[in-house]
Amino acid sequence: MDYSQFFNTALNRLHDERRYRVFADLERIAGRFPHATWHSPKGSRSVVIWCSNDYLGMGQHPKVVGAMVETATRVGTGAGGTRNIAGTHHPLVQLEAELADLHGKEASLLFTSGYVSNQTGISTLAKLIPNCLILSDALNHNSMIEGVRQAGCERQIFRHNDVAHLEELLIAAGPDRPKLIVCESLYSMDGDVAPLGKICDLAEQYGAMTYLDEVHAVGMYGPRGGGIAERDGVMHRIDIVEGTLAKAFGCLGGYIAGRAEVIDAVRSYAPGFIFTTALPPAICSAATAAIRHLKTSNWERERHQDRAARTKAILTAAGLPVMSSDTHIVPLFVGDPEKCKRASDLLLEDHGIYIQPINYPTVAKGTERLRITPSPYHDDGLIDALAEALLQVWDRLGLPLHQKSLAAE
Repeated sequence: MDYSQFFNTALNRLHDERRYRVFADLERIAGRFPHATWHSPKGSRSVVIWCSNDYLGMGQHPKVVGAMVETATRVGTGAGGTRNIAGTHHPLVQLEAELADLHGKEASLLFTSGYVSNQTGISTLAKLIPNCLILSDALNHNSMIEGVRQAGCERQIFRHNDVAHLEELLIAAGPDRPKLIVCESLYSMDGDVAPLGKICDLAEQYGAMTYLDEVHAVGMYGPRGGGIAERDGVMHRIDIVEGTLAKAFGCLGGYIAGRAEVIDAVRSYAPGFIFTTALPPAICSAATAAIRHLKTSNWERERHQDRAARTKAILTAAGLPVMSSDTHIVPLFVGDPEKCKRASDLLLEDHGIYIQPINYPTVAKGTERLRITPSPYHDDGLIDALAEALLQVWDRLGLPLHQKSLAAE
């Protein structure tokens, strides 16, 4: 039997649907972000990255790099195994304490990625609650969807950010049934924000627990970078906060934070935690340095918001179809998978600008877009050059200007 035919068929299907993904070979250079080297088929060339989730450039911050190098030099590289076998190395203990403090919670638990923290965190929590009903926002991330699915309990989807629909489902569930509301604070493809205060009101009124994904907001919102929940003054009303170290903190890893007994229960039962090697000490020290810095420094957050606002203003003034967003995410509507991929290719090849296309299944068909994420280090010249390059690409591909986006409604 020719097993390779199965895989070739699967790959051909992606090509036919214009969903096959190509990854650019990029080499970031510390101290020069957002500039990087693209190792293209025709040789190396300098490019500007416009779609990184290292939102604040902390991956190159001297304190973060210094902490990683010092720890690796002092204690070595790997963690030595799972925490059950090798114990918990001290930098990890320090990091979990820092994360609990960031969110004003009793404890936190570290995972190898934000995806794993959602996938195993949600499923474990729900399994430990008898007859649990999960109420999940329609636009939740795939990692949350997988966590809900793997929980194996009943689930209901409420319309995106629709608190009236959520209340209907809560009422129908009845006052005695355990309920877990699962949502994000900031949805990274549209850049919109959940009405957290209203969701907390409903959770308290109808006896539900709340699980909040803050991965695109930690480090960037709130007086100490605690996220949208901190900014909106509802952190103490959220039962479980989930976040990542791989975006604003510039490192790697995911976590949950909450009451001590909740975190201890997940620690004791979650397969995605128990059977996985812990994050290396150097990464933990680097993340701790990033968190501590951003708890006291507002320059990065303020500059970041300024750059995002200017990028939106310049692109909008140029007539480009910027989708409505109140956050640092700048989505540019395309609405066609082939043209979205072609626009990305032209920007990279002709203008030295890297913006990855966002196509189905990350977003719904017909809402394909370029997702632009300015950083504190994108200066006025880079923003102006981006606008000019986009206008040239839009003209070459025959894309309309000032197009009203269905995805932004």
